[in-house]
Amino acid sequence: MKSPEDIILKPVITERSTYEAAWGRYTFVVAKSATKPEIRRAVEALFNVKVLTVNTMNFLGKRKRLRYRQEGKRPDWKKAVVTIDTQPEPETWLDEGGRKRTSERKYREYIEEFGIGQ
Repeated sequence: MKSPEDIILKPVITERSTYEAAWGRYTFVVAKSATKPEIRRAVEALFNVKVLTVNTMNFLGKRKRLRYRQEGKRPDWKKAVVTIDTQPEPETWLDEGGRKRTSERKYREYIEEFGIGQ
């Protein structure tokens, strides 16, 4: 099993990603082999937020000129757009005796590392 630091490589900080962060959508560069459930678990473990959806996109590396008459290729990469719950509520369920139970886990409303508060 991969660690969360191996799955989430770095955040993508652009005008659009900064604008969407106000609505709880954060963009990350992730490992090419990472799946949506792995990305979900990694974001929840690293940032202590509740993830609603994960959208991923694969990008092919561009061809670039390196030297005179030589051409190279940049690496392929994968991007994930993660939507978090901006108004998390504690989870409740009924146990065997019919009593109502709530979880003790507290979720945050935004990811502070992006520097954007709600």
